Amino acid sequence: MTTALCPSCGRPLDDHNRHIRFGVPESVLDVPQEERAARTWGNDVLMQVRDVGAFVRILVPVKLTGGYTLTYGAWLSVRAEDFHHACEQWWAPTYGSFRVGGLLANMLPGWESESYLKPVEAVVLDVEHVPYAIESTDEFMRHVLHDEWPHEAVLAAVAPYV
Repeated sequence: MTTALCPSCGRPLDDHNRHIRFGVPESVLDVPQEERAARTWGNDVLMQVRDVGAFVRILVPVKLTGGYTLTYGAWLSVRAEDFHHACEQWWAPTYGSFRVGGLLANMLPGWESESYLKPVEAVVLDVEHVPYAIESTDEFMRHVLHDEWPHEAVLAAVAPYV
């Protein structure tokens, strides 16, 4: 079977609508591996790590040229009260109206310093998914969330991680 290639960048077209999931927030990587389990409460969508913080899983969609989208499964660092609210809402009938703000807790490849710990607002757009990042008070992050990016540059930045 032949894989269709992009006429613009030469990569397989299947690579263009990609999902990249960060395992843990950047700050959790500083916790020694042997201590993480004892200091962590939660699961793959809601996580609290003693002496580090509280986190909510979000999706960060990045629009690429050619109609493609790269979606990061990232973590949002949130205040303790927002984390408790998230825990209450996550499986409640009102989850569809859930909204949360915080700081992006992962570095987006190619934009590491421009994205890490930047403010992001996330809302539930589909009750079958975690909240989507939709807005930021940070100018660069607004561009990440709302502009269309050259797919060649973005896919090259994530290539080492996939």
